Amino acid sequence: MMFSYKERTKVKQLMGNYHFDVLVIGGGITGAGIALDAASRGLSVALVEMQDFSAGTSSRSTKLVHGGLRYLKNLEVDVVAEVGREREIVYENGVHITTPEHMLLPLYKKGTYGPLATSVALKVYDRLARVKKEERRTMLSKEQTLQLEPLLKEKDMRGGGYYVEYRTDDARLTIEVMKKAVAYQALCLNYAKATAFLYDKKNRVVGSSVQDVLTGETFDINATQVINAAGPWVDDVRKRDEVSNNKQLRLTKGVHIVIDQSVFPLRQAIYFDTADGRMVFAIPRDGKAYVGTTDTFYDKDPTHPIATKEDVDYLLNTIHFMFPEVHVTNADVESTWAGVRPLIYEKGKDPSEISRKDEIWVAKSGLMTIAGGKLTGYRQMAEDIVDKVVGIHKFKHAQKCATKHLSLSGANGINSKNFQGYIGNKAKEGEGLGISYERAKRLVSTYGTNVDEVFGYLRQVSEGDLPRCLHARLLYAIHHEMVYTPSDFFIRRTGLLYFDIAQVERYKDAVIAIMASEIGYTEEQRRQFTEELIIALHEAKYPQ
Repeated sequence: MMFSYKERTKVKQLMGNYHFDVLVIGGGITGAGIALDAASRGLSVALVEMQDFSAGTSSRSTKLVHGGLRYLKNLEVDVVAEVGREREIVYENGVHITTPEHMLLPLYKKGTYGPLATSVALKVYDRLARVKKEERRTMLSKEQTLQLEPLLKEKDMRGGGYYVEYRTDDARLTIEVMKKAVAYQALCLNYAKATAFLYDKKNRVVGSSVQDVLTGETFDINATQVINAAGPWVDDVRKRDEVSNNKQLRLTKGVHIVIDQSVFPLRQAIYFDTADGRMVFAIPRDGKAYVGTTDTFYDKDPTHPIATKEDVDYLLNTIHFMFPEVHVTNADVESTWAGVRPLIYEKGKDPSEISRKDEIWVAKSGLMTIAGGKLTGYRQMAEDIVDKVVGIHKFKHAQKCATKHLSLSGANGINSKNFQGYIGNKAKEGEGLGISYERAKRLVSTYGTNVDEVFGYLRQVSEGDLPRCLHARLLYAIHHEMVYTPSDFFIRRTGLLYFDIAQVERYKDAVIAIMASEIGYTEEQRRQFTEELIIALHEAKYPQ
């Protein structure tokens, strides 16, 4: 499988020498989904991403594959129905990266939702989303609500709604989709920027010039259909088209903060009203609690959105409002992340009111663009756009969409029924390799059936400057997940920069040393990548 830093040169050669059915620009969850859908139908696929895979919106979300209860509020019934059904598919196809999470919606006098409206809304939600019987909503009394989460504000509480969402690691979901596409012979390359379109005599887009950001080298990729799935950058990509259309995007920024559970001992995932009538999540995860998201229009560089002091203060105030006994300050915020969502512009609407519905449009040049949408709906979005591609070009070799029941990388043969048993058995095997049962469990839960390769690296390494587990994960990421920089590893393959920033600070030098040796950095690259990681640490830790 060609998904290692070692294969970069070979991948570029093949991309330059071959004519593809589909070229995808953008390596977030949408682009990855399109690559998998097209490749699994038998189409030849190339995908390029100017940063690392999922470096944009797809590593900066609330990390929930959720059914979109908030969209019911805006009467977007079709969106709720679609994403509700899709989240079940996403879960079953990748149980190692998606976990059912009970969500508590506390209800207060004068809140957005009253008990009756909530009960009806959740019932409609259950029906639209075809929620499994055991996961359907329960309405709770005030006492039951406080029993589940004693930190909640008691004053004016009327009860709660209890329902199931799905927690995920958005960047790892993207990488597992990408790895599955590569298993179907898709060629995917990070740090490869599409710079200019190629045209035929009829002025139709038939490919793109691409620059390898790491080496400066350029090459052309020829394709029957080019798909622009560049997320916040779709308008930038469209501007390069000589014959473009005029549909507009608006970017909105969302921010999350992470606090240790010793300071904010949150027991239960909560979805709650803020004082100004917005909705925010507070979610416990691996000894931390994270809170978000904000929703504000954003017009700066989408490559480096950061949490400002105002963003952090807003979220701290929401904690004080909903959890009055919790005394958190700026000093307690261990890390932050900010992400930019590309939404299809609707004049006069507030950021939180703009639809998350995806749209596909085709320019006169034939360039196809997809934008809007949600993490949860990525598979359906991919199916829709590849159906359109096959319809336009009448590819005789294209099979029907197969992704509804297609296990992602790491989920071969495992599902919601047998995964817990699989974790237990494999964790015992990990214990036999000299790591704790709990640590082995976490590895299995993260990598699924790919844990065998991680265990293989675990056998090769000894305890040194880097703990064996982290060393094995690093080698796996380099050789199987196209990691090239320490930021790729710490942010997007492990999430440590967000959820255990102290470990990043402790081991960054050892990781950089191993990567420099393994990959063969030049001195300039080593300096550049070290500086990038230090900046990322600073941005995560110190709101401006």
